[in-house]
Amino acid sequence: MGLITTSFKITKTIRNISRLREIATVFAKNGLDEFISQNVLNIIPNFVFPKKSEKIKQLPEHDNSWGDVMGYRLKLCFEELGPAFVKFGQLLSTREDIFDEDFIKHMKKLRDQVKPLPFSSVKDEAERSLGKKVEEIFKSIEDKPIGTASIGLVYKAELLTGEKVVLKVKRPKIDRLIETDLSILIFLANQAERATDEIKFLGFSNVLEDFSYSLQSELNFNVEALNCQKLKKVIAKYDEKEIFYLPKVYNEYTSEDLLVMELIEGISFSDSVEIKKHISRLEPKIDESLSIFMRCFLNEGFFHADLHGGNFFFLENDQIALIDFGLVGSLSKTGRQNFIAIIYAILTQNFENLVYEFLDVAIYNDVPDVDKLIVDIKNAIGPQIGLTIQQTNFALIIRSIITTLREHHIFLPREWFVVFRALITLDGVGKSLDLDFDIFNLLEGDINEIIQESFSTESFVEDGMWIAKDLLGASRVIPRHFKWFLKEFSKNNYAIKVRHKGIWKPILSVASSVRLLSFYILGGILFFAGKSFVSQHYLTNRDLLDYPTITLVLWAASLFSIGYGSLRHR
Repeated sequence: MGLITTSFKITKTIRNISRLREIATVFAKNGLDEFISQNVLNIIPNFVFPKKSEKIKQLPEHDNSWGDVMGYRLKLCFEELGPAFVKFGQLLSTREDIFDEDFIKHMKKLRDQVKPLPFSSVKDEAERSLGKKVEEIFKSIEDKPIGTASIGLVYKAELLTGEKVVLKVKRPKIDRLIETDLSILIFLANQAERATDEIKFLGFSNVLEDFSYSLQSELNFNVEALNCQKLKKVIAKYDEKEIFYLPKVYNEYTSEDLLVMELIEGISFSDSVEIKKHISRLEPKIDESLSIFMRCFLNEGFFHADLHGGNFFFLENDQIALIDFGLVGSLSKTGRQNFIAIIYAILTQNFENLVYEFLDVAIYNDVPDVDKLIVDIKNAIGPQIGLTIQQTNFALIIRSIITTLREHHIFLPREWFVVFRALITLDGVGKSLDLDFDIFNLLEGDINEIIQESFSTESFVEDGMWIAKDLLGASRVIPRHFKWFLKEFSKNNYAIKVRHKGIWKPILSVASSVRLLSFYILGGILFFAGKSFVSQHYLTNRDLLDYPTITLVLWAASLFSIGYGSLRHR
């Protein structure tokens, strides 16, 4: 489909002028004239600004914050403009790292603004995806949806074989509608950010880019099915007691526009009244289930990214079921190492390291005042200083840090905020059920174990193998390029033609690369030299301190060589 590429191309040449006119009218009517710049008006022929709506006239702006006014007006616009805009508003409601509390509260109201459709309205879409009549596969399908979202609707059904399932069908023409509306949204956001710094600071264009990427998977139900099956395998590695249950996916009926999955019948965690009746059976499983989640994330970097109460179910056999796999999160090995360093800095109250770790992964246009940022972070989470792990409020600390970063115009990439939001949501689910568990305590135990494993022989050998692989690759490429260089060099009788313009930049770059390579080679030699002193007895011993002193010295020198070379290369 190429949604992202297409959307950004359309911003340069808006193809659906009538839809742009409708959107511009709604924005202007609801008091967002600043979004409708002169560049927008030049595209829309004979555009006339409408009168302000009565709801806007009644809003006492002098009594409200700017975020409150903007959030209220955008909510009115999104409600009127339909599913694509409602979906975008729902995304905005999850970005506490960018928007203030007053703005977020209005966006959250959009979560219940999606209109249901009877199955009869989407039956043709379902049959087109199945390639046959629904009666040939299903014994029955309930007409009223049991779940409504901006993109899909979920219906309870029963297969001819008697198995109870849910049928998730994409809304008619939603792909085209989202593609058109997204392109116009990007165009309006870019124009508005040029017109006023207040809107530019909100960073709508950055959120829209993240929105585009997340829609890629949500608009393709094959991806959701794959996410479910992958998560099931990841959880199975750590779930020895089989606490979790993930539904079966019927791949033979699933396509880009249709998803058929086992029906989960249990008590939703969002139904706090009912779930508390079974709290004595549920509570013993909570710490273990959270530990499984942490290990999946820290070891595999793959996790369910939409863990609100409505996606958890407590089953009759005391298992905890998960549903809705449209949003998953993932972090690379390097990203997980950064996460560990951030949490470790929080646990040890090392504010300086905490700030530096965030700056390594965050997005910002101007280099911040680091000293002031360190002080602000310390003040933000100061009330938590001195508390025990059990007394520490994880959600409060993360929210305080995110708010402080936002005040310094520093924003987390989407994948990082997904991680923190998932942990905060888990914390919130526990508090809503009066369950006593501590995410910090669980993280501390898992992180200590992972840090120990990071210094194991296997870890050193793995890193050494990757270094050796890179060196081997370089040893193959460099002679080949040197041969080509000499061939070209010989064409001019080995004469050198010097052009001083810009010559030092590539020379310095080559010199820096050669210097880096030499440090890597030296590091590799030192590492394998240290490895030569390690006998089989040491390989079965996990305690690093029992290794020969000469091995530890050589490995330390190896790490120093590689680290120093990398630092100099910057």
